[in-house]
Amino acid sequence: MSAASSQTADAIRRAAIDRSLRHPVMFFFTSGAAWLAVAILLGIISSAKVHSPGFLDGYSWLTYGRVQPAHMNALIYGWGCQAAIGALVWQMARLSRQECRAAGLILTAGHVWNFSVTLGVIGILGGYSTGIPWMEMPVFAWVPMLLSYGAIAIWSMVQFKVRPPGHVFISQWYILAALIWFPWVFGSAHLLIHGLSGSPLMAAAVNAWYRSALMFLFFMPAGIAAAYYLIPKVTGRPVYSYTLSLLGFWTLAIIAPWAGMQKLAGAPVPNFLPYLGAAATILVAIPAIAVAVNLLKTAAGAPETVVNSPSLRFTVAGLFGLLVTGGAAVVLNTPSALPLTQFSMSGYGFDLLAIYGFFSFVAFGMI
Repeated sequence: MSAASSQTADAIRRAAIDRSLRHPVMFFFTSGAAWLAVAILLGIISSAKVHSPGFLDGYSWLTYGRVQPAHMNALIYGWGCQAAIGALVWQMARLSRQECRAAGLILTAGHVWNFSVTLGVIGILGGYSTGIPWMEMPVFAWVPMLLSYGAIAIWSMVQFKVRPPGHVFISQWYILAALIWFPWVFGSAHLLIHGLSGSPLMAAAVNAWYRSALMFLFFMPAGIAAAYYLIPKVTGRPVYSYTLSLLGFWTLAIIAPWAGMQKLAGAPVPNFLPYLGAAATILVAIPAIAVAVNLLKTAAGAPETVVNSPSLRFTVAGLFGLLVTGGAAVVLNTPSALPLTQFSMSGYGFDLLAIYGFFSFVAFGMI
């Protein structure tokens, strides 16, 4: 087969894959974008109330204690998770070179996810929050969210299983990791806190781990998978260093699950746990730097393509955000800085830096 015929057949296959996933992927992206607008609006209101507590004080459902958690839940589960799911599903189909035969199932799961998040955010604004950071939605919202995600993840793994034999791309490593890590983190945290409720201190410890794990074990690999797909694909260049790819993946997989307990520094828990969490968070800078340097070196080989491609401009900006996130993880979690930053707004700023500065920019490039 000639090169031209091979390229034509490949283009036809890609178009067929895109058509098969058009409705569910566009649903996740458009509904995620709508939730991003809601999250930004709620974030502006909550920020204004920090400076002017009397702002909109005549409405009980717009108090800071309700608006701020509603803002974070809309951002994380409305925008972030849906953008990640849409990107993961599409990339897995493209890399597996298989058309989607479960578009209806994925679309139904997306509607269930959206309905659950909607009820959850309304519940928070209505005063039914659980009071646990990033887990404020009423308990009834979590089960359908986990089930709908499970349906999507299982289909994506089947898609990977039936792929043609051949090389497994580094993007697929991160996609599979994100697909597996999310239900582990999400399900175990909610089971331990809501299903096996016990010591409030234990619940605080699990919640601290959950927030960090969701950031480092879902949003970070989902964003990295998108970047590893987009930059080589658009530039037409191979990844700069396969060794750096392996280093980034395995250091993230080994280090990130230990992070999170630094949020409990000074609490009545074994003294080594907060500093173990701080050390792990600092060491997350290793995969962040490895990934960012590897992909920026790859993009540097085609500067004109980067300048002319909106996808790559967003993605490269997100990689610089990843570098800044890695640097902030080091600065905010040193033994001298941790007691000063623990009860400040720096933790909220770090969360926004990772979600907006890194993940969202790469998601915009993917979209």
